[in-house]
Amino acid sequence: MKNKKVFIIVWLAVVVLLGVLSVVVGSPGRAETVQETMRDAVLHETGQISLFGLKDVNPGLISAFTVTGILLVLAALIRIFAIPRFKMVPGRFQMLVEQAVGLFDNLAKNNSPWRHKFLGVYLFAAGAYIFVGTVFELFGVQAVTTAGHSITLPAPLSDVNGAICIGCLSYLVILSGGIAGNGVGGIGKTLKEFSLPISMSFRLFGALLSGLLVTELVYYYIHLSFVLPVAVGVMFTLLHALIQTYVLTMLTALYYGEVSEPSHKEKKAKKAKSAA
Repeated sequence: MKNKKVFIIVWLAVVVLLGVLSVVVGSPGRAETVQETMRDAVLHETGQISLFGLKDVNPGLISAFTVTGILLVLAALIRIFAIPRFKMVPGRFQMLVEQAVGLFDNLAKNNSPWRHKFLGVYLFAAGAYIFVGTVFELFGVQAVTTAGHSITLPAPLSDVNGAICIGCLSYLVILSGGIAGNGVGGIGKTLKEFSLPISMSFRLFGALLSGLLVTELVYYYIHLSFVLPVAVGVMFTLLHALIQTYVLTMLTALYYGEVSEPSHKEKKAKKAKSAA
């Protein structure tokens, strides 16, 4: 117990000392202003990365490829080595996998009882991608830009292009549910929500970008760059990972269930209301 107290006191003393020294020494200066730093975090005009020497791309695309590769490898390993060993009495890892799959499967069943098999699969895939992709930036994977500078790969969805892609993909999944449930009439029901892909995309982009910009701002000023960025980065990242995963999957399930509902069910419901 005494050793823990001593460790905490020493750690706090080191933090305070570093904070005082940062104030005394001051910032060594930067090549760009805070406005340029924030703008580059959004537009990636100067922090691009060469894609196999073929084309210069935004760091978010490299992050997207990396996260996709990680998920595919994990899925293959779980399918080959873990699932054949699953038992009637689940262990910890089996319980974790079953809980994750059951969460999205129940979300699909509750919001789209008519057609939910494919929806459950998509919600699990989209949820896993959003969560892992958002948490990915915590690991600080480094890459080298075309200018020769080192850069930390951001979350894939902090790039507006990635957010638009997953928003439009979710909308196409909803459209497929409308067609499967109501044929050509389902297209009309889905097209009524023409602003849905825009709202999904920019909700993701805005939420993840806000965390990225706050972290960039904290790191920019040397007086704030000790200890505080750790708490800020972890807090924003984990909160956004959980909230945005839930929001996008829930909205997709709700709209999918709405447009895939058979039209004769709606007529029966209206007759029942009028009779009541």
